[in-house]
Amino acid sequence: MTHVALLRGINVGGKNKLPMKDLVAMFGKAGCGDARAYIQSGNVIFNASTGISSRISGVITAQIEKCFGYQIPVVLRTAEQLAKAVSNNPFLKAGAAEQELHVMFLAGVPAGALIRKLDPDRSPPDKYEVRGQEIYLRLPNGAGRSKLTNQYFDSKLATVSTVRNWRTVTKLLELMKS
Repeated sequence: MTHVALLRGINVGGKNKLPMKDLVAMFGKAGCGDARAYIQSGNVIFNASTGISSRISGVITAQIEKCFGYQIPVVLRTAEQLAKAVSNNPFLKAGAAEQELHVMFLAGVPAGALIRKLDPDRSPPDKYEVRGQEIYLRLPNGAGRSKLTNQYFDSKLATVSTVRNWRTVTKLLELMKS
């Protein structure tokens, strides 16, 4: 089964530097097949059985900490889950420009009570919609100016997240299908 590992905070702004060749090698040593990275921000596509994929996040997180000293969250999606995330983007369906779109991938499904406590007016004109394990973001002024951050959603939803822009999300899906 094909998966993508989405690592948070790798090679961003000169912090948490991690060569992709080293990261890909970690996946190979953990029993994953055909591991390959896409861009330098911590996206690894790989093949793995259910047994391996169920433990890979913890294994990779531990290896990165051991080798580089960073505590890096790893969020996984199967090709099927990523395809569903792409097809469910409410802002794309509403005609938003693709360059405004981002997807925040959550490690777990947040409780409904926590979702209801989120502030819909936290960062105007930015918008978000929580759907299962994804938060769809429309950020007309860019991600750098938004208050809809990983830290905000992680603290409010009691989970871990990582964000990708729409172009990266669709490219990852394309690569997973090839």
